[in-house]
Amino acid sequence: MASTDSGYLRPSEWGIDTGGMAYDDELVDRVRARLAGTDGVTELQMFGGWGATVHGNMAVGVMDHDLIVRVGPDGYAAALARPGARPFDFTGRAMTGWVYVEAAAITTGRALDRWVRAGVEFAGSLPAKAASPKRRAAR
Repeated sequence: MASTDSGYLRPSEWGIDTGGMAYDDELVDRVRARLAGTDGVTELQMFGGWGATVHGNMAVGVMDHDLIVRVGPDGYAAALARPGARPFDFTGRAMTGWVYVEAAAITTGRALDRWVRAGVEFAGSLPAKAASPKRRAAR
């Protein structure tokens, strides 16, 4: 099996069915690189996309070509005011504290760093959860 430059296998290489929804492997690799060295990171499949938790709390994810960031209720309005952000409404109803960030808004490393850091900081501020046995710990 081939792996990404970071040594991680892509979901298709794990034999994981993503339910027909595709997501941007390159964006996953870029996010994963920014999570390197973060304590307690676990990767998982979610909503037909990819996600990462910090001590069991969702921090960031990728669906299609969009980044998903959990910013929390207090950071929600400010996050929505940033370029490329919109409510995370996967279920048809916006989830307060979560945003989609369009690919065009995270083309630079600096912009992506800022969004990933926001998700990691919020998730890290929450009490740790026990890891699910289905989740795959990041290496």
